This record gives sequence, C-alpha cells and structure tokens, in this order.
Amino acid sequence: MKKNNQFIKSALIVAVGFAFANSALAVEATSTFQVTATVADSCLVSATNMDFGPYDPNGSTLTADSEINATCTNGTDYTITLSGGDSANAAPAGGTRAMTGTVSADKLGYELYSDSGRTTIWNETTTVSGTGVLAGSVIHTVYGELPAGQFVQADSYEDTINVTLDY
Repeated sequence: MKKNNQFIKSALIVAVGFAFANSALAVEATSTFQVTATVADSCLVSATNMDFGPYDPNGSTLTADSEINATCTNGTDYTITLSGGDSANAAPAGGTRAMTGTVSADKLGYELYSDSGRTTIWNETTTVSGTGVLAGSVIHTVYGELPAGQFVQADSYEDTINVTLDY
C-alpha cells in the first residue's frame, strides 16, 4: 500500500509540474479595434388634421389646432413652412386660405397662425424654427381660425396644407 501512495504522490507532483510548465510556456497576443459610426443630420415631419367642427355663419368665429411633430437628430436646426393650401388664391374675406366645398364651388376662408394669440400668420414666408432634441420629437402647434359671417352653401369643406421642414 505504501508503494501505491508513493505512486499517487509522484503522479500528482508530475501533473502539477506539467500544469505550471504549460502555463509558463503559454504565449498571449492581444489587439484592439475601433468601433465607429457617422450620424448625419436627419429629420422627419408629421402633422395631425385640423377640424373646426360644425360651422354656423351666424355663430361665432371658430378655432382649432393641429400639431406638427418634428423629429430630428439632436442639435439639428430646422425651419417649418406651411403652404397656402389648395385654394389660397381664391380665398374670400376672412383669411388668405380657403376650404372648398366638396359638392359646391364655394370657398370658406380661414387662417393658420404660429402663435396662440393668432396674430402671426404661418405660411411660406413666415417660418417657425426649432432644433432637434435628444428626447425625440418637438411639437409645434398650428392655431387655426375660421371667421363667422361667411354665408356659403351647406356642404363639407376641405383644404390640404403642405408642411415643409428644411434642415
């Protein structure tokens, strides 16, 4: 039994020796690499519809709002312009824009503003500026006004406004 224990001890010593010898002989090489990306200025724009609701020419002036969402890369400067709409040149008194009847050819004048006091008309020459933020989109409110006293045919009226975001 004594020989057996001595054999086991010798075998363990040899095994431990090989382990140290292998670790001492191991060679290690390292390297590094760069991880890169280029972020370009980028923007997206979307807008909600504006609905004045039922209009009574004998009633009061109606107001409504729309929201323009500008989603740009953080720090990107931009400007937003609004078109005159489909019937801008044919607008009656009450605004520089007009909705056209879906059945009749009547025009219902209205206006869009960049401020809640409805004093600054928002169009192709008056822009709203902004800068992209880290948190995502910046919301710009469009304030609409539909003046009373426009005696047009009973109909549904509509117009299309193009939103342009330049960056």
